[in-house]
Amino acid sequence: MTLLTVWAPHARRVELEYGSARRPMHRQEGGEWRLEVPQLAHGEDYAFHLDGAGPFPDPRSRWQPQGVHGPSRWVDHGRFEWNDRDWQPPPLAAAVIAEIHVGTFTDEGSFDGVIDRLDHLVDLGITHVELMPVQEFPGERGWGYDGVNLFAPHHAYGGPDGLKRLVDACHARGLAVLLDAVYNHLGPEGNHLGRFGPYFTDAYRTPWGDAVNFDRAHSDAVRRFFLDNALMWLRDYRFDGLRIDAVHAIVDTSAIHFLEELAAEVRRLEAETGRHRVLIAESDLNDPRLIRPVEAGGYGLDAQWNDDFHHALHALLTGERDGYYADFGTIGHLERVLTRGYAYDGVRSVYRGRRHGRPATGLPGRRFVGCLQNHDQVGNRAAGERSSHLLSAGLLKVGAALVLTAPFVPLLFQGEEWGAKTPFLYFTDHPDPDLGEAVRKGRREEFAAFGWDPERIPDPQDRATFERSRLDWTELDRAEHAALLAWHRKLIALRRSHPAFADDRLDTIRVCFDEQQRWLIVLRPAVIVACNLAGGDRRLHCAQLAGHRILLASSPDAALDGEAIALPAESVAILAR
Repeated sequence: MTLLTVWAPHARRVELEYGSARRPMHRQEGGEWRLEVPQLAHGEDYAFHLDGAGPFPDPRSRWQPQGVHGPSRWVDHGRFEWNDRDWQPPPLAAAVIAEIHVGTFTDEGSFDGVIDRLDHLVDLGITHVELMPVQEFPGERGWGYDGVNLFAPHHAYGGPDGLKRLVDACHARGLAVLLDAVYNHLGPEGNHLGRFGPYFTDAYRTPWGDAVNFDRAHSDAVRRFFLDNALMWLRDYRFDGLRIDAVHAIVDTSAIHFLEELAAEVRRLEAETGRHRVLIAESDLNDPRLIRPVEAGGYGLDAQWNDDFHHALHALLTGERDGYYADFGTIGHLERVLTRGYAYDGVRSVYRGRRHGRPATGLPGRRFVGCLQNHDQVGNRAAGERSSHLLSAGLLKVGAALVLTAPFVPLLFQGEEWGAKTPFLYFTDHPDPDLGEAVRKGRREEFAAFGWDPERIPDPQDRATFERSRLDWTELDRAEHAALLAWHRKLIALRRSHPAFADDRLDTIRVCFDEQQRWLIVLRPAVIVACNLAGGDRRLHCAQLAGHRILLASSPDAALDGEAIALPAESVAILAR
């Protein structure tokens, strides 16, 4: 027999649709409804009716082969034969992460398609693959941040077995796998959670509407829903960690914050399974309590995306000052991040009009994930421009060197390693025409406010927008792309082989720089990274250069001269004692 349960505390009648019949379920204390049925076989469909309305998918549906509006399909996780029994992921401190979007990473746009390109990531030196959200979302294509069936892998990517094949194949190649999990909101289309129970509250507002109910009445069951979701991905799909989207939009005033509770349960899962797992937060709060140990008053997460590092590096290299880039643009901002963790750690932010952040004193670099590009910073631009559209070949190499020699955990966005010229645009596939039109209109209005011609804004609903965002793997056959790929491979190999880069103590880093001459030298124990950002040659002087005579890498060749180094325009050199 199979016991089916669903939490629906406000419903007066709940029925299970199974086979060709609808059967009444039995209410339990706490608002849970139960019904025991003959043993459900893997692949059988079912759904729920609430007070005569429906059918609706199971809120905890493991499989939605017909999309967000179809019935749920039963999954027997025990059927899949794993081959990773002795697997143990590399430590996050030694990680190089590749963020990928399953739908655009290959022409196939599937989990199996990603498998076909894993050897490229291994050859590059990647240790961790981070998947953008794969939870069931409306339509066939999208970024995944409007997911509504949070327990079900997206049907168009290959469903449950396809995802397991991908994770298993990654582990076979020595690659850990991280999943982007969205717990701050759900998408608008196919979102039936509010019909089942008080999953949301109007006590707080988020950019997406009512907040998820993490701390109001009935929130215990809601928290359990999201905790169980996280544990399912880590246990049943054997992910090695989660990247948790926009945790600043998770409103929780409980004495034990949801993130702290999640970290504690993941630690218990580690003890149970004998495998290490990591939790990485995305946050714009610059609050180190997220990543401090619980014993030190923190939430116990392993790391966070470091927006300040990205913004400081991007603004410095591109010269852009719009929006939040108004707070950045000098070498001094980058120096603060490299030596303190945050640029804004309690100092005034012009963009926010107030003080922002808190000091990250004592935290090592491994607590921060740093990048020059990620899906947000590319895809949230009107035309989806990558750094390769904004920077010269020389500055692309300088940027790569600063990311891959930084004390932080480096992250590359798919195709960044070869300077991909395909954009990464915002795309959707909402079956609801009214919602699709609202998204299209909203996108145009958003960028029209920045002076863009609305007619030039790519239509998110147009399949061509999605197709333009696919990686073009034939670019690797062209000399300029092959040269940048070789540069990334060299930097990653250097990061993994030279012991100096294993030292992520921020208080050991010094930065010499000249804002007017646009050069900087990052000084780490036994290694220096000298960068010329200017359009002309520079002869860099710094007393600490003395003794650094071994040239580990440069773009192009640098010339050493006593306590100075001559660098061509827009170039970088890495030297060791």
